[in-house]
Amino acid sequence: MSKQSNPGRRRQIRLGAIIQGPGGNMAAWRHRDAVADASINYNYCKALACKAEKGKFDFLFVADGLYINAKSIPHFLNRFEPLTLLSGLASVTSHIGLVGTLSTSYSDPFTVARQFSSLDHISGGRAGWNVVTSPLEGSAKNFSRTEHPEHGKRYHIAGEFLQVTKGLWDSWEDDAFVRDKDSGVFFDPEKLHTLSHKGEYFSVEGPLNIGRSRQGRPIVFQAGASEDGKRLAAAEADAIYTRQETIELAREFYQDVKKQLVEHGRDPDELKLFQGISVIVGDSKEDAERRYWETAELVTIQNAIDYLGRYFEHYDFSQHDLDEPFPDIGDLGKNSFRSTTDTIKSNAREKGLTLRQVALEATTPRPTFIGTATDIANGLEEWFGAGATDGFILRGGTPTAFDDFVDQVIPILQERGLFRREYEGETLREHLGLAFPINRYAAKVEQAVANIG
Repeated sequence: MSKQSNPGRRRQIRLGAIIQGPGGNMAAWRHRDAVADASINYNYCKALACKAEKGKFDFLFVADGLYINAKSIPHFLNRFEPLTLLSGLASVTSHIGLVGTLSTSYSDPFTVARQFSSLDHISGGRAGWNVVTSPLEGSAKNFSRTEHPEHGKRYHIAGEFLQVTKGLWDSWEDDAFVRDKDSGVFFDPEKLHTLSHKGEYFSVEGPLNIGRSRQGRPIVFQAGASEDGKRLAAAEADAIYTRQETIELAREFYQDVKKQLVEHGRDPDELKLFQGISVIVGDSKEDAERRYWETAELVTIQNAIDYLGRYFEHYDFSQHDLDEPFPDIGDLGKNSFRSTTDTIKSNAREKGLTLRQVALEATTPRPTFIGTATDIANGLEEWFGAGATDGFILRGGTPTAFDDFVDQVIPILQERGLFRREYEGETLREHLGLAFPINRYAAKVEQAVANIG
């Protein structure tokens, strides 16, 4: 159960900012304006966080992965663990949300509940958890596992994982800690609850050894666009991070997710949907195009082949002729980045693309939003107004594009009344206009009292 937060707030675009190495493609670290060690440079991350907060972004977003090899994306080879980084950034920011990625396939609910609740308290109610199920087969090798769970099973595990974690977050009612020095009462024992969960994948007693935060509990994101992912989000998440290539596909995805929310007995506005985008801002369309090619041309064909292989369990595409049609690789990819690999294979088939074309297209995708600041503001407004998204999670399409976006695009959105000029609250939940979640045990008491009345 939940109670509505700020129900009369005017609908505006929500924005998240990705902290994930230098902006652009996998070779962007070579760009003259790039911070080459951005993924492990705390001062760079701090500057980006402060820039995003100056721009009144809703949250920072840190992606993650659990397996690398020599062909991995360069800034994946050496990067911060998300919660450690976000805990540091909590001390140099005051309003912006802090969303970190963590896998349900290779973690335990009690530890995760405690980690994110700690971040939530440290930041004053600004924490969010991006739930992933870990697509790469090699992840199992780093966690003493003999095999990587198949796609559907990973989402079954994630569903139970989320139920357990939310249950642990309700271990204490909001006012459980009395801390009355005169009476010597530290907490009200009637407001402490033990979960005692025994399920298919987890057995967790509880209670959690940290209380509820000022936003009730951390915001739950789900990343992905597969059918399993959508079902999980509709049942458990507060937000989705996804990516569709066209406004039509995005609107179709949006409507499907909102429909599934209703089928789960939830209000359509209980979940916010974010499109992941990159942007390039230029003084003119020609200037933006020049900036795109400056970064795209840094990618070698070997870079592109390696990058493409990651989506398909690090398949070695170099064994195929680059200028022949994209090879038939069967079901490879269905147990990793399923929605992405399905799209890559279907596009290659429908457009008759060669392996070279597929690899370069995947590695140096042209941003959906490229042009002048006005062009980009127009595009964001069009997608938002058409009901294709509630907001965007943004990264620069070049190493300087994020600063350009904050300095040039944000003011236009503000002038149009599409984006805030100042933060209206202090928690991530307030930024997103999400309802405050009533503790499940307190809700039962309230309902019992109401029934008696």
